Amino acid sequence: MQKQREGIQLNKYISSSGFCSRREADRYIEEARVTINNEIALIAARVQAGDVVAVDGEKIKISRKQSLYIAFHKPQGITSTTDPTDRSNIIYFINHPKRIFPIGRLDKDSEGLILLTNDGDIVNKILRAGNEHEKEYIVTVNKAMTSEFIKRMSSGVPVFGEKTKPCIVRQLSNRSFKIILTQGLNRQIRRMCEFLGYDVLTLKRIRIMNISLGNLAVGKWRNLSFLETEELNKMVSGSSKTEEASIRKKKKK
Repeated sequence: MQKQREGIQLNKYISSSGFCSRREADRYIEEARVTINNEIALIAARVQAGDVVAVDGEKIKISRKQSLYIAFHKPQGITSTTDPTDRSNIIYFINHPKRIFPIGRLDKDSEGLILLTNDGDIVNKILRAGNEHEKEYIVTVNKAMTSEFIKRMSSGVPVFGEKTKPCIVRQLSNRSFKIILTQGLNRQIRRMCEFLGYDVLTLKRIRIMNISLGNLAVGKWRNLSFLETEELNKMVSGSSKTEEASIRKKKKK
């Protein structure tokens, strides 16, 4: 039993290399696209010293690297994935000289701010549930909004069998509004609007935590400033503690 606990968890090993996020590493493992010493790896596998890990035949190497943090204005039609089989993926579009991967996702038919990095640790901290990290969007719908629509969007509506968390919604015009979320359910804003009888025409993310899109042009990217990076790391510094507390709470139930 002690021997099984030695080594590094496979998904952590892959994300630490800068190949992709831990979440995408899990997907590659589940799809039997990861090998250890030329054998298909299982989700619970651990990497020992001397092991050769590969994804789709590409060897994974962990080396000392400088952390990169990038803000990108994603256009519509670009997918937030590193999957090489998807020719519309964000990595091909940016064509950065170093390997990076997106922090979280932004729908293919949405545009706006998305962060990319080679720092697997910060990805895990930002994506962990319960950390209350804000994301801000501007949304246009297909018809004039009512005060009831704004009220219900703010208080929460059923999505995937659960009520969404209360959020900040501010009307900008008769068909557009600004919304600040602290959770990230799949296509959450679109599903919330659909539940209330509205279709989303445009959706643009303008802020993630302390990072704003500003006047960054569509399809362009920039490195985060030193101050932005410092503040971002401060904001997620307690994320691991949050997750551990959440796990302990669940065990007590």
